[in-house]
Amino acid sequence: MVQSYCQYALNEPENSVHKRYHDTEYGFPLTDDNQLFARLVLEINQAGLSWTTILKKAANFHVAYHHFDIATVANYTDADRLRLMADAGIIRNRLKINAAIVNAQRLLVIQQECGSFKNWLDSQGKLTKEQWTTLFKKTFLFTGGEIVNEFLMSTAYLSGAHEESCPIYASIARL
Repeated sequence: MVQSYCQYALNEPENSVHKRYHDTEYGFPLTDDNQLFARLVLEINQAGLSWTTILKKAANFHVAYHHFDIATVANYTDADRLRLMADAGIIRNRLKINAAIVNAQRLLVIQQECGSFKNWLDSQGKLTKEQWTTLFKKTFLFTGGEIVNEFLMSTAYLSGAHEESCPIYASIARL
């Protein structure tokens, strides 16, 4: 079998945000709750926008949301909401900002009950995309089918992030 990159990354320049994301993040398993939370927040913020926009603003998001420390974000105040709404380096959408804060609060409960967000995800077993979407909609804010699908594919909970002929697919399979 000839190895080639996934179609969407095939013609990307080596230094593009898409190529870097494809080669080092997309589809790789995450074990840290704050990293999982970060990916969820970024996927939520992508809704209605291009992934390029989110990738270019990712570093700003990390700073604005205190490196996605779940406990810190869960305790954000109205002043933090105003700070985020004024931050041109991120997506200034009131509903998405609120979702990040409320979802962090819900993750604190999940961590208390299950030990971690990762444990909660792992405990769900083999769910279909539809079952995952139903669960996420019941548990979190701003989590429609596409957001849930991309979050789960990007964190290796659902397959499909890479074509089987892609060398990154083989790298992830070895993990």
